[in-house]
Amino acid sequence: MILCRMIIKRFTLTGILFVFSIFGCKKYMDAGLPLNEIAGGAAYSTDRSSAATVSNVLGILAGSYTFDGNFYTSVGYSSGLYTDELQNINPGDPGNVAFYSNKVLQLYTGSNWTNWYAALYKINLTIEGVSEATGLSHKDQWLGEAHFLRALLHFYLVNLYGDVMISKTSDYMVNRYLGRSPIADVYKQIISDLILAQAELGTDFKDASGTATISRARPNQYAATALLAKAYLYTENWANAELEATKIIGGAESKFTLLPAADIDKVFLTGSTETIFALEPEVIVLDFYAYTGTMPAILPANSDWTSDGVFAALSNNMVSAFEMNPITLQPDRRKTYWTRSTTRVASATARGETIYFPFKYKSGTPGDENIVLLRLAEQYLIRSEARARLNNIAAAKADLNVIRSRAGLPNTTAVSVAELVTAVLQEKRIELFTEQGNRLFDLRRSGTLDAVMSVIAPAKGVGATWSSFKQYYPISTYDISVNPNLIQTPGY
Repeated sequence: MILCRMIIKRFTLTGILFVFSIFGCKKYMDAGLPLNEIAGGAAYSTDRSSAATVSNVLGILAGSYTFDGNFYTSVGYSSGLYTDELQNINPGDPGNVAFYSNKVLQLYTGSNWTNWYAALYKINLTIEGVSEATGLSHKDQWLGEAHFLRALLHFYLVNLYGDVMISKTSDYMVNRYLGRSPIADVYKQIISDLILAQAELGTDFKDASGTATISRARPNQYAATALLAKAYLYTENWANAELEATKIIGGAESKFTLLPAADIDKVFLTGSTETIFALEPEVIVLDFYAYTGTMPAILPANSDWTSDGVFAALSNNMVSAFEMNPITLQPDRRKTYWTRSTTRVASATARGETIYFPFKYKSGTPGDENIVLLRLAEQYLIRSEARARLNNIAAAKADLNVIRSRAGLPNTTAVSVAELVTAVLQEKRIELFTEQGNRLFDLRRSGTLDAVMSVIAPAKGVGATWSSFKQYYPISTYDISVNPNLIQTPGY
């Protein structure tokens, strides 16, 4: 099973859009069947074909600019522009402008909605087909992977669009009349699917033949547990969030360890012991191109940035959020190793400013890095927040300090529940910057999105304004036109 993907490197020169394409093909963990030839009952008659149906969806997510890249469909990139993580340095790109000015249209936000529901249809076909199949040696694996992916897609749908359709059947007559369900009901479905996935999946990492592998590009029981911990946190089920995160952290059988401080620049490499679940792109992680691909250390004074291959940079607000260790006088290691700076030569129009860029993905070699969706550091911070909410101050501080210590920072000074929660959210901002929409999601669920964006939006200087309805994106108008029970996100 081979999936080909086009990598797009965008730049504007003298008002003309150029597209530089690199084509790469790679097996998605050796699934064995062409992705575009999976259909009908025969798709679930063997383990090989059943694996291919799941790999189809995994391949789509790895190759559709959903979770990486410098394109408006990328969750981390677009939400970073939308909030306070990134600044737009390509005013000629309408997608960048729309997100950065907080004036998104369904033209830019509707495609993920449409594509993810198309993927959910395939996942539901898989669940139904594999459930009825006989003679499969790895039936539970295929079901568990499908249930995990159904939960994952609903998680991103509900966090970007609010009330969304709950898709759990391939029946066209049911799906064409689905309305938007309340957020609480969507989370019930997410949690239900993840509990099923936990029971169906093993603790080993498996490939498309059901064989143990060192790759972490297919979900296992730990991936389901990590996402379940996150879902419980988002629904304020603090006790279960702590319980599920603890299953990932530590223990004699743990497959996950935080890399030491000396290796913090290796966190996003394919072999990282910190990775719980990642997507395997066909060539390279597009974040490399988005922020670092051809970026020189020094730009000409008259550089328009985009002709030099860069489109967005870390906002000044984000850069200033990194701490300095007051004892060692050394900066946060995450700023040192996970960001990269570029300076323009001083001139009348360019003040010689230094601009910082994300540098988490730094290899231009295919296979060196995967697109990380779930990793151990986040689980420490999930558990820390849950413990703080449960008034377990000492344990919450201990988890938070594990992450701070690796970053070269002193222990937290927070002492109360409120202070600790604020400290954890700040640490998540630094640890997970530009990763998969986490900043937007945390601002919203903590009830601080409106307050933060009411200050940030006008400060962008591009005519941006903020209204509370903008916390969720508009959906595809095409889907609304074909479904009489579907309505647009309020405010749009």
